[in-house]
Amino acid sequence: MARILLDTHIIVFLLVSELDNISKDIKLIINDFNNQLCVSSVSVLEILQLMRIKKFQAKKYNSVTALLDAIEKDFYIKIIPFSKEHVGALSTLNIPPDHNDPFDHAIIAQAMAEKMTLVSSDKKFKSYAAQVRLAFNRR
Repeated sequence: MARILLDTHIIVFLLVSELDNISKDIKLIINDFNNQLCVSSVSVLEILQLMRIKKFQAKKYNSVTALLDAIEKDFYIKIIPFSKEHVGALSTLNIPPDHNDPFDHAIIAQAMAEKMTLVSSDKKFKSYAAQVRLAFNRR
């Protein structure tokens, strides 16, 4: 069983049913029941922030509880907490000078520490390919 960490973009695409934004290769990973799909609590925090500032709206999920339930029960994605071990990995992360997103850094470090494949659409993540297993969503 492969453990897969889905980046925030991928979760958002699933929540708002923008499946056209997910490539065939990534759909195969997501739909493979042998894979354990996970999302970082950092991504959930990022989504909540996007909801708060109205950059993300999913009318179907009118509360935080509904959003969390959808992630876990509708999509069968496990929310994993960001821990002290992940902070340690973050402290060793080699960060390119043009990438200053602390949410991204935390998610990448979590995938590293957990030895998970990270699925993302963010082109800046390609800079981390030597540090983390990356499955890139080519839209």
